[in-house]
Amino acid sequence: MIARLSSYVVYAWNFIFNHEVSPLRNIPDVAIRHYVLQALGLMWAASASVAIGSYTFAAASVIGHSVLIGAVAITVATLTTAAKKPQLFVRSFGRHKDGEHE
Repeated sequence: MIARLSSYVVYAWNFIFNHEVSPLRNIPDVAIRHYVLQALGLMWAASASVAIGSYTFAAASVIGHSVLIGAVAITVATLTTAAKKPQLFVRSFGRHKDGEHE
């Protein structure tokens, strides 16, 4: 039971935070992959802060829950897009590798 729970926690952690396991692995540019993960992390930190802060006021907890639900929706949309259409995260400007053109 404990071993199963432990392996589930490790799997869940890797699915979210390991860029080689999560759907973000489909984004070819590692820098963009890192940026997207950082943006999601910032969003979760802000939404958790709003949620925890709003828990001190019962009426305001609706706002906190709405922010958390929005964060879940944005995360699911980002991971789904990374899995199905990774080309949306490819830069169309800036430096390119030798011989790589659009």
